[in-house]
Amino acid sequence: MNLRDLRYITALAELGHFGRAAEACHISQPTLSGQILKLEEELGIAIFERVGRSVRLTAAGERIIEQAQKAVQAADDILASARAARDPLSGALSIGTIPTIAPYLLPHILPKAGKDLPNAPLILHEDITQNLMGALTSGRLDAAIIATQEKSSLITTLHLYDEPFWVVLPQTHELARRKTIAPQDLDPRALLLLADGHCLRDQALDLCGHPELGDGQIAEVRALSLETLMQLAAAGYGVTLAPELVVQSVRGLAKGLVARKLNGKQSYRSIGLAFRRNSPRIKALEKLAQIIRSTITKKLKVPE
Repeated sequence: MNLRDLRYITALAELGHFGRAAEACHISQPTLSGQILKLEEELGIAIFERVGRSVRLTAAGERIIEQAQKAVQAADDILASARAARDPLSGALSIGTIPTIAPYLLPHILPKAGKDLPNAPLILHEDITQNLMGALTSGRLDAAIIATQEKSSLITTLHLYDEPFWVVLPQTHELARRKTIAPQDLDPRALLLLADGHCLRDQALDLCGHPELGDGQIAEVRALSLETLMQLAAAGYGVTLAPELVVQSVRGLAKGLVARKLNGKQSYRSIGLAFRRNSPRIKALEKLAQIIRSTITKKLKVPE
């Protein structure tokens, strides 16, 4: 058994497919399959249950993968620590972002990050918060830009900025005549929401004071993107909430829509950079946080 084999089984456990795991490991599928079979024979147990080209972990395999992930992360941290000792700001950074942040934040910060962190190129991953935090904890990501507060003792978060919410609604809507809108003025039955798993969905419900509402009480739309919600709002299907950078975006507002500031003490979301407390890349991540703060705080102004 060697570190290479541990990387193979952790990749297969994560991706659940021989072809995708082999591609991620930069080897052929037969090679991957053969090495994993040899490892299972060496250990005397089956780590995976094979179903065609797909796989799932056995009960014993789950325990082995948990240990393998720790070993792989430890090895990667040793390499990263050595690089950081030579140059704290050198080496690629794998950064995760959630879908309601990535397309609106990254275009603003990438030019400055490339200039101020020339030896630490960003490798970007977009996913929902739950998946990003799993990848961060396992060491597959160096950090994640998120809009929730993580309570894990393994994770720390640097605050980046607070982003106000705006109500996006048709020009013909009765609330469109107002300059600002209070959360209690919104009809939850007309509130267009993202699909389950998106933190913005939960934040919208909490903000409007309706976290307990059942499915039948909310507009029957579960979209995968804010752009879809806005197009539906433009078509008269309801209203939605959008963070300020989204409203600023050139793609943000469809024809026939207006944005009105949402009032209230908690009418914003807090954006942070989460990373492992023992990360060897802390200095580079602190520099990245500084870049994001200095760039975005100048952008958070939406004209009425």
